[in-house]
Amino acid sequence: MRQFWITFFGSIAGVIVGAVLTVLLLGFMVAGLIASAAQQASEGHNQASGGDVVLQLDLRRDRLDQPNRSPFAFAEPLSVVEIVTTLQRAQNDEQVRGVFIRANEYGMSPAQAEEIRAALSRFSESGRFVIAHAQGFEGTGITNYFAVSGADEIWMQDTSSFSAVGLASESLFLGGLFEQFGAQAQYFQFHEYKNAANTYTQDGFTEAHLEATTSYLNAILDSALTASAADRGTDIDTFRSRIESGPHSAEEALQAGLVDQLGHPAAARDAALERAGDTATFQDIEVYARNRVTAPSSGGPVIALVSGQGTINTGSGEAGLGGGAAIGGDAMADAIDAAAAADEVRAIIVRVDSGGGDAIASDQIWDAVVRAREAGKPVVVSMASLAASGGYYLAAPADLIIANATTLTGSIGVLFGKVVVDEALERVGINIEPVSVGGEFATAYSAQTPFSESQEAAIEAMSSGIYDDFTSRVAEGRDLPIARVREIARGRVWTGAQALELGLVDRIGGLHEAIAAARELAGIGEDASVQLRAYPRQPTPMEAFQQLFGLTAEGAEAASRVGALMDLPEVRAAMEAHERATARGVQLRSDGQSPR
Repeated sequence: MRQFWITFFGSIAGVIVGAVLTVLLLGFMVAGLIASAAQQASEGHNQASGGDVVLQLDLRRDRLDQPNRSPFAFAEPLSVVEIVTTLQRAQNDEQVRGVFIRANEYGMSPAQAEEIRAALSRFSESGRFVIAHAQGFEGTGITNYFAVSGADEIWMQDTSSFSAVGLASESLFLGGLFEQFGAQAQYFQFHEYKNAANTYTQDGFTEAHLEATTSYLNAILDSALTASAADRGTDIDTFRSRIESGPHSAEEALQAGLVDQLGHPAAARDAALERAGDTATFQDIEVYARNRVTAPSSGGPVIALVSGQGTINTGSGEAGLGGGAAIGGDAMADAIDAAAAADEVRAIIVRVDSGGGDAIASDQIWDAVVRAREAGKPVVVSMASLAASGGYYLAAPADLIIANATTLTGSIGVLFGKVVVDEALERVGINIEPVSVGGEFATAYSAQTPFSESQEAAIEAMSSGIYDDFTSRVAEGRDLPIARVREIARGRVWTGAQALELGLVDRIGGLHEAIAAARELAGIGEDASVQLRAYPRQPTPMEAFQQLFGLTAEGAEAASRVGALMDLPEVRAAMEAHERATARGVQLRSDGQSPR
């Protein structure tokens, strides 16, 4: 018995000590992060205050469109939105002399390239220089060149090549594989251009799929070539010929006027410092952005920025430890509601980067946009790389829709179905037998049984009804005849430039143009100072822990619960980065793939 009590109390003591040590360790980690951040901020400030600055922007890093809302996503590069706003602020900073860019060699989203190019153009027009260096334009896509075509100087390493000759996109088709292994894809598509399910149902392009893909690729290429030709001071026909006749050696690219200088990165950096002056130093744009953020003033009109990127789902859509992006119907609708209810908010910008997702969640966000307008708040939608299907649905009722010329949008259609795998599993000795009670529709979503005739009829009727709702929402929001909407809908993807001609968007531009439009609609003068305020605000690390683990602040701080905390299934799942968004119900999802 004595040994039992020794073991018992020893175990209790071990748990308590372990819990206390865990809390202390977490405290030291947080304190270390805060101290490190403070030190970096101090160093960055001292560097900036000591002389002129040349910002460094590395476009070789993959970037999200919007800031990652996960506080656990450390050392993330600036998003496209942050690059645009940081360059805008740098235009008014007398210490910033220019920007030095490491160009992307292999390709990037066309709309990201377009928006960064426009931001660099405004920066250059403010009297500052832009120098870009590429260790070759090795990828065949034009977008890597498109992003920097307006630079004052484009440098290229002399041992590299210029292979940016057009655009290419690849589509995967598993229909033949499914047939061989006994899997059966059953999908309802409204209509022939709603091609996302073709991956599972076809073994190659359908006529409609190929037509739409070729059309938007040509439109993106035309937009990129037209803008780049103007940047290089060349007529479009000559420029197109020079581009499409590639690949070129570095010397050939120089002779063709596609680049200005040949040399290694060090030589280009020296050229940037020479332009900036003897006292200038380099500073990464991420450091500049995070160290020079000033506290927003308490007065003055506010323009709310509600951002959403990723698949649209019901619920919160919050990112976890991995920082995966998703749009939650609850979260985005609540953010729009909060902005609409705030007296100081004069207008709302909804920034969308999504190929769609859940139809019900898309409709929930649509309703929030409608109610914001009814509350007297102008709503401007800013479309990023992708605002299609459900991403277009939620944008339709806005006062103004602004898209980049190379944005992929539209895809006004509905998709629903499943892949039946019972035969495929039987071939490898696996048998799953569903059992159901109640109505026949209970097994409709089962991957073990094909749709029955009554299930097919019910799903087709449900999908058709949602398609009718979708097209009606677009007709109402865009003030278009319903017959015209149904003519240009049918699930087809359009570029922003094409959508402008069709009346699906109002203007071509990015976030900068959306802010100007919001000012205009709200009656805010061009010279008036405004705050661009994010909704919802970024959660603190403690709030993120509470959201992730489902704990109160007291619970998170209580040492006695730390041991149990680490055994929670939610924690184990988060640490294994096994968070997945489950798509249920009818989907408003785009098939458009952004070329690179």
